[in-house]
Amino acid sequence: MIHCAAIFTDHMLLQRGKSIAVFGTGTAGEPVTVSVPQRHCTVSSAVRQDGTWRLTLPPMPAGTGCTLTVNEQEFSDVAFGEVWLAGGQSNMEFMLKDARNGTAELEQCRNSNVRYFQVPRNTFADDAYTAAWNAARWELPDPETSGTWSAAAYLAAKELAQTQGVPVGIIGCNYGGSSVSCWLPESDLQAHAAGHPYLQDYADAAAGKTDAEMIAEYDEYVAYHTAWESRMQKCYQEDSNMPWDEIIRRCGENRYPGPLGIKSPYRPAGMYHTMLQRVVPYTIRGFFYYQGENDEIRPDTYGTLLTMLIARWRQDFEDARLPFILVQLPMHTYADTPENGAWSRLREAQMQVYQTVKHTGIAVILDCGEYCNIHPVDKHPVGHRLALQARQLVYGERELEAFGPIFRSFVVEGSTLTVFFSHAAQGMEWHGEPCGFQIAGADGVYHDARAVLDGDTVRLTAAEVPAPAAARYNWVNYGAVTLFGKNGIPAAPFRTEASPLPLTAVCE
Repeated sequence: MIHCAAIFTDHMLLQRGKSIAVFGTGTAGEPVTVSVPQRHCTVSSAVRQDGTWRLTLPPMPAGTGCTLTVNEQEFSDVAFGEVWLAGGQSNMEFMLKDARNGTAELEQCRNSNVRYFQVPRNTFADDAYTAAWNAARWELPDPETSGTWSAAAYLAAKELAQTQGVPVGIIGCNYGGSSVSCWLPESDLQAHAAGHPYLQDYADAAAGKTDAEMIAEYDEYVAYHTAWESRMQKCYQEDSNMPWDEIIRRCGENRYPGPLGIKSPYRPAGMYHTMLQRVVPYTIRGFFYYQGENDEIRPDTYGTLLTMLIARWRQDFEDARLPFILVQLPMHTYADTPENGAWSRLREAQMQVYQTVKHTGIAVILDCGEYCNIHPVDKHPVGHRLALQARQLVYGERELEAFGPIFRSFVVEGSTLTVFFSHAAQGMEWHGEPCGFQIAGADGVYHDARAVLDGDTVRLTAAEVPAPAAARYNWVNYGAVTLFGKNGIPAAPFRTEASPLPLTAVCE
């Protein structure tokens, strides 16, 4: 019996203009025929000895109203257009119904020309996992169902559908709280020192435990945490600003994310195997990726692992030039979190990956953070800036300025340090009082600087630094964002003494 991979369903969206992989499982030697009658296309082969099969359809133009037949199975309402995979953690997962103006978006979504496939967020191969995949379907835009779609990805796709005039499909492959290590195979994590701490964390947590013990331990945690969250919600219904210490006093210990073991969704390589690999090698145009928050404990190795992830995903989807568009983390902190610069170093790593890995883009959203909220509700700027990146990088709209100002170089003349920016030819402007710039002398001690705009440069001075040697901008986890390009996109944060990103050679 021939089975298609679960991502092939009615209403699917297939990538236009590229050879299309159609794949699944069956009995060794069994014949397989795939056709698109409306495009007068038929290809045939047989199931391989390992029980898998794969056929390749030729490139086809955009359009709707097609069927895809695989032997006797027929999929209806098939469209051809642009397909993007939306990866990452909770800010990519953040649902349209919860976003600012999400209700208004849902009311008009039927005309968006966007389709969506959500990779099930069940990461342990049990009966529930099988049931979730059996129920997974490509969905059409509808106010009743689209509320659970990724807000950022939907808004980007909606703009692309409008500007490119073709249907756009999103494969949602994201999971709240996931580390970059969740999305890489064990072999990659073992291959470089940057991955070793994540593997060691798991080894330490699982030491001396059987699989059955780890499963029971995690199931007990889930029961505890479900009840704990119910108590927490009641507290917030009573007082939406209740301090965290009071929440803990009333509700008990917050044990999230639970024990790290064989059933934990956050185990290294877990989501790579149980989510991403289930849709490989579906033919896509590229990736949107919004992740990094959960790697704040190891910001200095994040860039290396992200570079490895890009290379791995491109290899798995069989296109070394697949566009990979990052979202740079916005401002964020909690009231009781000390300023440690971890998010600054994560943002720096993301910018370095963009600047050193070919065929990548970066959506700078520094201005989109919310104080004490790691999940900002306004995803419209995120979606728009992702779409701008795609339009310029992928769809040839070179006249667009998809960036705000990005640090290029600096010079020192006497007591003045002048910073030069790329993507500032249209000019820069302050939104509010200038702030966020600091300079340091040879002693490395930074002081707030007076900043003056001059064309595509900013001139910095500080009375405490008569001989400046270095500068930085918004090098904080959370702070005011005031420097913008004329297009409304903020200047990216930077420090002039940044060290080079290691291991860039693993990815072109």
